[in-house]
Amino acid sequence: MTGSPLPMVVPDGGLPTRVRIHEVGPRDGLQNEKATVPTEVKAEFVRRLADAGLTTIEATSFVHPKWVPQLADAEQLYPRVADLPVALPVLVPNERGLDRALALGADRVAVFASASESFARANLNRSMDEALAMFEPVVTRGKAAGVHVRGYLSMCFGDPWEGEVPIPQVVHVCRVLLDMGCDELSLGDTIGVGTAGHVSALLTALTEAGVPVSALGVHFHDTYGQALANTLTALRHGVTTVDASAGGLGGCPYARSATGNLATEDLVWMLRGLGVDTGVDLGRLTATSVWMAGQLGRPSPSRTVRALSHQES
Repeated sequence: MTGSPLPMVVPDGGLPTRVRIHEVGPRDGLQNEKATVPTEVKAEFVRRLADAGLTTIEATSFVHPKWVPQLADAEQLYPRVADLPVALPVLVPNERGLDRALALGADRVAVFASASESFARANLNRSMDEALAMFEPVVTRGKAAGVHVRGYLSMCFGDPWEGEVPIPQVVHVCRVLLDMGCDELSLGDTIGVGTAGHVSALLTALTEAGVPVSALGVHFHDTYGQALANTLTALRHGVTTVDASAGGLGGCPYARSATGNLATEDLVWMLRGLGVDTGVDLGRLTATSVWMAGQLGRPSPSRTVRALSHQES
């Protein structure tokens, strides 16, 4: 797998020379699994991802076990991987979650906001404004403690209850999160309905509103097969941070139509062909996803994993 001469590298001058992949497999990828994944398997997953060259790996979430039982072992998992020489961001839904993360020495945290009213109520049981108010002390305290704070923004391209989400509404919430002190924002297409033109329009609107493209990452789901096209559009607008999940694991527990995240291997394959550096060893990454698929008892949905490992669909 590592020695394959393909894809042929044909650079595109309109793209960045390097992209940082924000790997979400251990958190977003596993959080919906019904069968409990052992803590030692999760830790091995993170270690293998780091060994494959991923430098940002979202390890877990310090959320109440009632809401995400799969991640109830955050306190046990984080110390097992904290020695790795990579960034290990963790999701913190509130101040209690922040306290738990800081107690273990986490230096990168993320909050999870919504661009739509319905999803804020389904995910956080609060209105959009109430959710943002809840996050403000988390961000403020996090920055005071010297940690990097990421703001996830879900439903940027459509909502299963409301349908279209107006671009000005998304821009407004992005500005609020940045003004609050977030270092970085991740624009989420939670149900995978975004298309390239929509991505372009949103990024243009954000730039016009004074949001620096350097502060933006993108998080696409592949429900309608648009994740790579949307990612390429974002890169052409100057975005250099892309969220992806090894093996295409994950979805969204609050959006029934959402299929898996963009597979990290599919992203790396595309970027390799475009001459964009990621620092990721595709062979090792594919082997990791094959191993994890074995742990979960089903084949990886990633097309690249299947092609390189000769898995049957």
